[in-house]
Amino acid sequence: MKPFISTSFYGVMNYLLSFTIMTSPWLFGFSQIGGCSLLLPIFFGWLQFVMAVFSNNSHGFIKVFPMEMHFFLDVIIGSFLLASPFVFGFAYDKEGVFGHVDGVFLPQVILGGLLCIMGIFTTKSPFTTKPEHRQPEGLLWSTDSE
Repeated sequence: MKPFISTSFYGVMNYLLSFTIMTSPWLFGFSQIGGCSLLLPIFFGWLQFVMAVFSNNSHGFIKVFPMEMHFFLDVIIGSFLLASPFVFGFAYDKEGVFGHVDGVFLPQVILGGLLCIMGIFTTKSPFTTKPEHRQPEGLLWSTDSE
């Protein structure tokens, strides 16, 4: 599948998504629960923000972090955020029934899914773009004997 998200749109969305993830416990009203449902979004939001600042794209301030690695980490972080309500058990109520518990389940699944989609379908993503070979075959510049 071809990538359909431009890197400039990704740069803006990355900042917005990092702040949304970071503040999601208060935006969606589940900060009183505590534990992993509170700490994971804060940690992943800060991690996304730091990666956005150091990314080597048009919206990065300190351009040292390669975008391919940023996209890869977006998919890893997004899938972990997407799975965290199930892994840590806060997607279930006290009787063990799956459902919308105190507004925790849906925001983390949606924000984690958005991170995964952005990491996979952005231009120059290692998941949808063939890698460029930066060295010639066998690290030889010429096959001449000169």
